[in-house]
Amino acid sequence: MNYLNMKDEELLKVVVELNILLADYHIYYQKLRSNHWNIIGKNFFDLHEKFEDMYNDARVKIDEIAERILTLRYHPMSKLEDYLKTSSILEDTPIKTDQDMVKEVLKDHKILLKQMSSVIKKADEVSDEGTVDLIGAYIRELEKTSWMLNAWTKKPSDKLNDNIVEVS
Repeated sequence: MNYLNMKDEELLKVVVELNILLADYHIYYQKLRSNHWNIIGKNFFDLHEKFEDMYNDARVKIDEIAERILTLRYHPMSKLEDYLKTSSILEDTPIKTDQDMVKEVLKDHKILLKQMSSVIKKADEVSDEGTVDLIGAYIRELEKTSWMLNAWTKKPSDKLNDNIVEVS
């Protein structure tokens, strides 16, 4: 039964992009768990908890992305082997400094945001408002998390853009 009022062949382009995002999220999720397990040093308590919050959020998004693919009447990718082949996010050494962990997470966020934009573009082309809405919310949340992590990497003397935008 076609309950979506969209053609399967049009949705296939969206599903392909969603499956790439699903693969990216799986690798990202595992890297966050690794960071959570392997963090040491003065920032242990803050980052241990932050990485746990982030991997729990990623786990929920993994499920929602897979369920969106199912809603579009396709099967989601589900083999680890396929995630590793498909993802643009690469595995990394688990042993690194807290600063390097956060920098790597920010690098992964850039990849996730780029893939989310690809999903939105394909979904918009076929008027798939459900996918646009879902992924649009993810973009907003990930941008905010990225801003906070980026702020964490700064020294107190660092500044944001000093240009003041004046409204005339």
